[in-house]
Amino acid sequence: MKKVIRIISAAMALALIFSLAACGKSGEKTYVVATDTTFAPFEFTDASGKFVGIDVDILAAVAEDQGFKYELKSLGFDAAVAALESNQADGVIAGMSITDTRKEKYDFSSAYYDSGVVIAVNGDSATATIDDLKGKTIAVKNGTEGATYAESIKDEYGLTLTYFDDSALMYQEGKTGGAAACVEDYPVMGYGISQGNGLKMIGDMVQGSSYGFAVMKGKNAELLTKFETGLQNIIKNGKYQEILDKYIAKA
Repeated sequence: MKKVIRIISAAMALALIFSLAACGKSGEKTYVVATDTTFAPFEFTDASGKFVGIDVDILAAVAEDQGFKYELKSLGFDAAVAALESNQADGVIAGMSITDTRKEKYDFSSAYYDSGVVIAVNGDSATATIDDLKGKTIAVKNGTEGATYAESIKDEYGLTLTYFDDSALMYQEGKTGGAAACVEDYPVMGYGISQGNGLKMIGDMVQGSSYGFAVMKGKNAELLTKFETGLQNIIKNGKYQEILDKYIAKA
């Protein structure tokens, strides 16, 4: 009788273990990742209404490689960072430049893209160099490497800066003459020009920072490790280059 009881007890224990395992799997954490709304070719809505871009595809490839679930929230850059800081998001992927100042507040993955900054003016403008912009109004986008650069030369050239949350609105300001020029991250401006935003680049590209995936400092180490591991894996297996070529091939 005791033997039968032991067998029944063992069976019940195994059933409980498998039940708990199943609950653990179904209750797997879904990470909330915040991103920008329009920062093409890194994140933007295509003609069919689908949210796409380099950041979007890299995150999807990394998640597939590492087997984790996530919810991507397109909030705008400032709102994405605010969501991270208020614990409403676990991570941010939004063409976020890795800087020493930001490293004081956030932990970053390795760089997944090396950027730079360019100045662009109306396609019909006679403006040829940055010296032609002295004392004029320049349009920039909040939170970008372009904005940081413009702020660094503001006093030297007597510039007035106008800030935008949306790249398309910033381009429009430059195209219509509301601003004498726009300052933007090179791959973003290059993509915008190729899509007919009515602008042209002047001068040389200024070397900028690199983009990385961010979490709050000292938090979500597991997610950061998964992203880093997955990123290195997709670089090795060619998926990363495939993603870049999809949006900025040969650029």
